Amino acid sequence: MDYGKILTRAWEIIWKFKVLWIFGILASCGQGSSGGGSGGGNSGVQFKADEVNLHPGIRSFFSQIDRFFDNIDAWQVAVFIGGLILFMLIMGLLMTALSTIGRIGLVQGTVQAEEGVDRLTFSDLFTSGKPFFWRVFALNLIMGFIILIIMLIILAPVIGFTILTAGIGALCLIPLICVLVPLGWMISVVMEQANIALVVEDLGIIEAIQRGWTVFRENLGKMVIMALILGVGSFFIGITLALPIIIIAVPAVLGIVGGAIADSSSIIGGGLVVAMLCFVAYLPVLIVLGGILRSYINTAWTLTYLTLTTESTTDTEEPEIQTDDSETA
Repeated sequence: MDYGKILTRAWEIIWKFKVLWIFGILASCGQGSSGGGSGGGNSGVQFKADEVNLHPGIRSFFSQIDRFFDNIDAWQVAVFIGGLILFMLIMGLLMTALSTIGRIGLVQGTVQAEEGVDRLTFSDLFTSGKPFFWRVFALNLIMGFIILIIMLIILAPVIGFTILTAGIGALCLIPLICVLVPLGWMISVVMEQANIALVVEDLGIIEAIQRGWTVFRENLGKMVIMALILGVGSFFIGITLALPIIIIAVPAVLGIVGGAIADSSSIIGGGLVVAMLCFVAYLPVLIVLGGILRSYINTAWTLTYLTLTTESTTDTEEPEIQTDDSETA
């Protein structure tokens, strides 16, 4: 397999058909998200701002938070936490749905580009992807839920043991992490192939998982190399995209430090406002660049799948051709 050809072709496709950037943005919606929640209130732990040497404005802010939690009832806390969990679930489903649309559009766009189409439109890709939506949605939702349950089953005893042993049990996490990291990587690659197989070959959920595993298992070495190329490359590009966010935080830090030295809440507020405005200005750029990166990665994986499955088909057909020739001779 020519890795350079696949990577070059992936860039040519997303540069020629920039509509795929939109699907890349959509596909990014469900990436790197977590289903964590938060809770608080009436926990018996209170922050006493007057016991810490803080700026008067900051002390007043924390004092107001302290009074707020002192004045709410337990049922209000329960309603708030329940509403927060419900909101997180709804947002998670919405993000998964948008990510599903993006995944399907990128796969179909890549396939059609390889078939030689001259033009791709959002409406055409969206319409042609409708028959696959619920299968891809269910595939990722079910597998995500199964992985979450498995992780909880594995980590819960370790966390409990760590608490009981005053942190000594955390040493057990080192070999566990050494096992979970490559396992998680393998699952992510198999799932990527399963998503592509479902759309390209119009398979059911179980058949797509089986097909993804087969392609991965039969081409393990090639999959590892491609995953390393895309993984390392996207890691460094992601760091580059995140650098402006670190720079954006500078006005906020300077404002807090300067405000504390000058005993001025206006300086603190000014620094925070400047940082927030810079972040809002950079956010669209970050979303677009992240979408381009996602469209490139998905396109490269789709081309990898098409290449490997084509090679596999060719290899299985060659013996038959040789047999026919020998019989003719």
